[in-house]
Formats: sequence, C-alpha cells, structure tokens
Amino acid sequence: MGDVANGDQARRPFPLGPLLGAAALLAFVLIAVGVSRGVGTVPIGAPPAPEAAAAVAARDLKFVDRPDGGVAVVDAASGRDIDTLATGQDNFIRGTLRGFARERRRQDIGVELPFRLTRWADGRLSLDDPATGRHVELSAFGVTNAEAFGRFLERRDGTR
Repeated sequence: MGDVANGDQARRPFPLGPLLGAAALLAFVLIAVGVSRGVGTVPIGAPPAPEAAAAVAARDLKFVDRPDGGVAVVDAASGRDIDTLATGQDNFIRGTLRGFARERRRQDIGVELPFRLTRWADGRLSLDDPATGRHVELSAFGVTNAEAFGRFLERRDGTR
C-alpha cells in the first residue's frame, strides 16, 4: 500500500495557487522597476554654457608628506609652501588625495607631477591629475568640502 501512495504523489501536478502567486510577484516586481525608473535620479539637464565652463582660477599644487605627519601644500610654480595640513585635520582633503595617490601607484607614476585645482565660472571646484587623467568635481561633496580645497587658490607667499 505504501507504493500506491507514493505513486499517487508522483502523478499529482504542482499546485496551481503557489505557481500563480510566484508569477504575480514576478510581474509586480517587473512593473515596479519599470515605473520607478528615473525616480530618485538627478536630472542632467543641458550642458553648461561655454562662459560657465570657463576657468576663473587655477593652480598647480603638490602635496608633500612631512616627517611630523602633516602635509605641505606647495605651489608647483613657485615651489613655496602655501599651507600645511596638520596631523588629524582636513580629512576630506587627505581622503581625496589618497584616492589620487592610489591611482598613481597603480599606474607606476611618481609624485613629481602636480595636481591642478580649478575654480570654474559657475562656481564649481575641481581637482585634476594630469598624470592619470583622473578628475574629481569637489563641489559634488558640498560647499564646505569644496572650499577646504578652494582656500589653496588664494595667493599666499608661504608665510602664514
């Protein structure tokens, strides 16, 4: 008699209810994804006008590690120190520079070439590494973080 019961179960079709439920759930997920496409995205809009894309200030900078853990910010053109990042300070700047340094190490590029800091006519700030082609829109990280770099565009003679 045990063989008959197993034989009945083998011939029984898959229950229709769970199969329909799974199909309905799959259809709901596909429709939800299709409807929500674009929700929460940032609209790109038209590209900035040429005058807005013009650089209004730029400076080539080197960042030199110091024995005390600080980082000297050096104007590449004059070779003068324009600022010093104290140990444990300016974490956004340090984090950004670590990313640039990691890319240079990956491409076997040394620290000799400077970075380019640019303020654009539309108020954006960007940092570029001409050696690797890496570009970071600093303004995307907020005004406070962007201006942490923006202060390096001020002309200083090296005396603080």
